[in-house]
Amino acid sequence: MTNEAEFPAHFFRRQDESADDLFYWQPRFVTHIDDATIDALTALYREVIPPGAEVLDLMSSWISHLPDEIAYGRVAGLGMNEEELAQNPRLSDYNVHDLNRDPELPYADASFDVVLNAVSIQYLTRPVPVFASIRRVLRPGGLALVACSHRMFPTKAVAVWQSLPPADRIRLVGSYFALAGGFDEPAFIDRSPAGADPLWVISALRSTLPGTNGAGDPGESPVS
Repeated sequence: MTNEAEFPAHFFRRQDESADDLFYWQPRFVTHIDDATIDALTALYREVIPPGAEVLDLMSSWISHLPDEIAYGRVAGLGMNEEELAQNPRLSDYNVHDLNRDPELPYADASFDVVLNAVSIQYLTRPVPVFASIRRVLRPGGLALVACSHRMFPTKAVAVWQSLPPADRIRLVGSYFALAGGFDEPAFIDRSPAGADPLWVISALRSTLPGTNGAGDPGESPVS
């Protein structure tokens, strides 16, 4: 199921509705969360992504926050700025691709063990088809992991994200998994470091059961 009809149309409007490639044409070699929060995200990746896994870093840039000491079978990056992607030392390959223009991922079925999205989910205007495509490119039992914080480019973040408190943003991401179908029940964990930017993580496994929709509330269970 990839129907977003349950959401009012205005939910995914933005202050700046110009083409995204105009916004992202200039590289931004900056980070969008504090160093302590980056360390917390890297620690989580270290825990849940096994060595040798084939990983897709969705909405990627010049840094993927993956632990330096772990070798993966593949780290593919999909993002909006080629110069940023080309400077990312963890990527084995990359694609420049606008998910708001075309939500279908340019990868074969069951290509990845893990799909990551780090602090970028608020920019998707067609999230449910994107999540359905994430399910398609994941292998059965594969992990989709969405990391959120509180910073954003306000002109490009969708209206619903900006209007919700953190707990409801977490539920919103859980609803993307549920509406896309084919995922087990999402899990939530708070990895926010003291005195730094928050880090809220929502994850779900691609279901191994035929015919399941993976619907459910993200609840309060940890990903690890």
